[in-house]
Amino acid sequence: MGRAFEYRRAAKEKRWDKMSRIFPKLAKAITMAAKEGGGDPDMNASLRTAIQNAKAQNMPKDNIESAIKRAEGKDAADYTEINYEGKGPHGVLVFVECASDNTTRTVANVKHYFTKSGGSLVPSGSLEFMFNRKAVFQFEKPEELDVEELEFELIDSGLEEIIENEGTLYAYADYTNFGSMGSAFEEKGIEIEKASLQRIPTSPVDFSDEQLEEIEKMLDKMEEDDDVQAVYTNIA
Repeated sequence: MGRAFEYRRAAKEKRWDKMSRIFPKLAKAITMAAKEGGGDPDMNASLRTAIQNAKAQNMPKDNIESAIKRAEGKDAADYTEINYEGKGPHGVLVFVECASDNTTRTVANVKHYFTKSGGSLVPSGSLEFMFNRKAVFQFEKPEELDVEELEFELIDSGLEEIIENEGTLYAYADYTNFGSMGSAFEEKGIEIEKASLQRIPTSPVDFSDEQLEEIEKMLDKMEEDDDVQAVYTNIA
């Protein structure tokens, strides 16, 4: 992984910052977590994570509470989590994670984004081996914290490495250790700002500025879609 790993994360977050509908996506994640595991964050780790991520994006408290209440309502939408894979402009590989109450609509939209940019969908599972799925935890570094000691203490919980960037720490682990890592941070009293499962390309590719401009246009369209929760690429 290393520093390049962190740069790719930063590039993805930069795109998220441009998303015009980020609050509805965060609210959907909260509603799905609450519907699956209950509306009490103290008893539902997935809900705690979704709320943490929403707060990190400055989502208002009222919005968060409304999202939880929707999950408890009789008319709460049933969302299906589904992934799509494809090749975009200049051969860029794209993995699209969606949560939808109408998969027919979602697949039609995602397919349109690919074809309009000169790309296409590929069979499900085609790109699985091109990405490593990682659990990523972001938190501010306390002044008294010994990072090397923390790394040693978290090894048994599945930690792979911790990267520091301007006072912020990013802890990485295999996605299967998401729960154990989250519990370990809670036990140590470390407040996590954001926690997520991300797909990191195994063989990142460099593209020219002109190529990136075309690729970003397609990614922007995808990320504006209400059904799209996250988009990952093999951009270096």
